[in-house]
Amino acid sequence: MSNQNPSEAQKTDSMSERASRDTLALNPLVAFRGKDLLDSAGTFFKGMINEPLVAADEWLSFIGELTGIASGKSERAPQSGDKRFGDPAWKTSPLHSGLLKAYLAWGEALDDFVGKTSLSDADKERAHLFTTILVDALAPTNSLLANPAAAKRLIDSGGQSLLSGLKNYLEDLVKSGGMPSQVDMSAFKVGENLANTPGAVVFRNDVIELIQYAPMTPKVWRRPLVMAPPQINKFYAMDLSPDKSIVRFMLESGIQTFCVSWRNPTAANRDWGLDTYVAALDEAVDAVREIAGVDEVSMLGTCSGGITSAAYLATLGLAKIKNLALFVCLLDTGGADESAFGSLITPETMRAAKEASRLRGVLDGQDLARMFAWMRPNDLIWNYWVNNYLLGNAPPAFDILYWNADTTRLPARLHGDFIDLYFTNPFVKAGKLTLNGQTVDMGRARGKVDAYVVAGLTDHITPWKAVFKTARILGDNATFVLSNSGHLQSLLNPPTNKKASYMIGPASAADPDAFQSRAEKRQGSWWLDWRDWLAGRSGDEIEAPKSAGDERHPVLMPAPGSYVVER
Repeated sequence: MSNQNPSEAQKTDSMSERASRDTLALNPLVAFRGKDLLDSAGTFFKGMINEPLVAADEWLSFIGELTGIASGKSERAPQSGDKRFGDPAWKTSPLHSGLLKAYLAWGEALDDFVGKTSLSDADKERAHLFTTILVDALAPTNSLLANPAAAKRLIDSGGQSLLSGLKNYLEDLVKSGGMPSQVDMSAFKVGENLANTPGAVVFRNDVIELIQYAPMTPKVWRRPLVMAPPQINKFYAMDLSPDKSIVRFMLESGIQTFCVSWRNPTAANRDWGLDTYVAALDEAVDAVREIAGVDEVSMLGTCSGGITSAAYLATLGLAKIKNLALFVCLLDTGGADESAFGSLITPETMRAAKEASRLRGVLDGQDLARMFAWMRPNDLIWNYWVNNYLLGNAPPAFDILYWNADTTRLPARLHGDFIDLYFTNPFVKAGKLTLNGQTVDMGRARGKVDAYVVAGLTDHITPWKAVFKTARILGDNATFVLSNSGHLQSLLNPPTNKKASYMIGPASAADPDAFQSRAEKRQGSWWLDWRDWLAGRSGDEIEAPKSAGDERHPVLMPAPGSYVVER
């Protein structure tokens, strides 16, 4: 990227930031197949065949719109904030302006057609999914000759951009089946410029490594924090670069911090289920209690790690967890269909996904990421198509995107257990799930732990209104925070983020809209509030430990450990 001029580098940074907002920190409750996308296409064409008059009416309307465009009477323009059409030529060139307006008119005609059919609401959602993917794929910006920036680069570089783009494409064809690379993987190394907060592995079993981080203050709060990240991603989202590391922020705040690093399972581990992970987490918590000399710990669970933490709290951990924080975590699976993937979440697709992982032994995060990318194609596919292939640039070097590409696998039984939650909803309906001989009943935990729940206003993976139900499950006294960002960006929200804001209040409101109407609105990062909330619930200040571990739990190796680098 050193050969880019400042404006080009700025565009690349903008592309990275937009993509990171749509980065899919994968939620294993949502699972579907390529066949489901084909079925969405079939639904659309079924509407065309069954209702030709509606199709003909939209076609004639589109032809009329083209006439208006040709005569210069059309005022169509892309939506505000659509970065694809930022080049001045889309406004100043009659050819490009006409092409853009025709493209927008065509996309609107397809959308209007689906809306006017007599398809059921669910089928309309599936048809809209297909038309959105189709319209995005056929955008003129995705063509070398139609994209003015790409055409200019081709001429200015004497054809070098075309050669560089072809080289990038061939490399991606070999490495990722033709999916454009989102990140320069050579720019990062875990343990060096990522996940480099000092610490040590002080406990290991077949499923997890437990990292104890070195204190950064002379005194610390007595009650430690144990972090449980998602199983489908690696733990170091909690410890990216120092400027957006939750781990480092906690240490600088005097919180004794431990983090779980899940092992990357293979097909040989196909029988590891939710009970396996809960039992492994219990071993890690017991190790933390012994090392810190406490009876109770605070726990943080994010996304599917939050599901695991809640399951642990409701079974083996009820007497061991004093405070529970859940970030972008959906416990009430009745809200799963509110996500961007809701039209594809059906009993049939869920059962098929469960069977597919059972046959393979694992659910591969890379396969899931490819499918999810097609749900946000402009930000997760086509902007890289343009950058890497049409402009001939290298993919950006961006830490969040590196982490997103560094996926793991889920054992088949754990994946199946997560999917079963969709049908049983055990965190709402007590007695529907038993783990390690204990029945899940969140009523036993309600009021006995202090809870802090965070959601993202623009989160399309775990929609904030569904996450509000998580806070309600934990009781009226739970603190609910609504960050102004998306799924991952709502978490990586350090005090240096000048654009940050959030709403905060108790989860006592009857519904999400009532919460939003009366919540306190604050500027800045919610990290500061969470720091104060946690410090006030972490006991007395004590001298910081001089070394990691204890006699029963000696240092096994430096952080970030060995499990995080297993492929």
